[in-house]
Amino acid sequence: MSELVIQVKDLDVTKSSEGGLLNKIPFIKEAKHSLEKLKERYEKVEVQIDRIEGQLEKARMEMLKDINMFDTMYQKNLSYFKELQLYIAAGEQEIEKMRNETIPSLQAEAEKSGDPMDAQMVRDFEDTVNRFEKKMYDLKLSKTIAIQSAPQIKLIQNNDKLLVDRIQTAVLNTIPVWKGQIVIALGLYKQEKALKLQQEVMDTTNELLRKNSEMLKTNIIETAKASEKGIVELDTLKKVNDDLIATIEETMKIQKEGREKRQAAEQELVRLEGELKNKLMEIKA
Repeated sequence: MSELVIQVKDLDVTKSSEGGLLNKIPFIKEAKHSLEKLKERYEKVEVQIDRIEGQLEKARMEMLKDINMFDTMYQKNLSYFKELQLYIAAGEQEIEKMRNETIPSLQAEAEKSGDPMDAQMVRDFEDTVNRFEKKMYDLKLSKTIAIQSAPQIKLIQNNDKLLVDRIQTAVLNTIPVWKGQIVIALGLYKQEKALKLQQEVMDTTNELLRKNSEMLKTNIIETAKASEKGIVELDTLKKVNDDLIATIEETMKIQKEGREKRQAAEQELVRLEGELKNKLMEIKA
């Protein structure tokens, strides 16, 4: 699209012949040659428009494929999330049963028998439960990742949909308008040249004076407007400031959450270590 815009903007009728209007006052016979050169330029741009239109359509089809892919990806992620929920629920139920029923039962049997092998079996079973709990923790992490992936997939998919709509608008609306305007501009240019061939030198001089007057007025006004503007728009500075504040706040939030998680993990490690020591002391006793 950027290349297409450059090509269309380059089609300035006032640049169609060398030297501008001043050089054409005494050489009206060169107008025909100028018209042919301009026509060649329009034809080249029309070819470029057709080529870029094909590229846009190709990009649109690729994005439509990506949109379908993201639908499939979202459904798979949803199924994976539901499976994880079932596994986690079942695992937590089993852990609770082992902690509240199986382990106390094994400990009672070991204390009753006084057999060191029974005590070792209790320790082995507790180690197994601990490993199982770690697996459950990994499943919970995977569940969190699945939850995070869902909005990420939808955000990317929605962006693709927006781009597809924009491309379709360009192909169906913008490009046909540009093509039509090219034809109109060429026709108007031909009319202009036909009129100029019939005008006298005085008419051309008057036209030159009017054009220069309009250009002078426009340049002075635009220069005045430009000189009153700052080098950076206030809205831009506000946007940068808001983004910077949001970034700082988000960073502080992430750091705070990280510290809280590490502190909670350290407390859990201390608790597990104490629990293990107590159990080992009970078995030795």
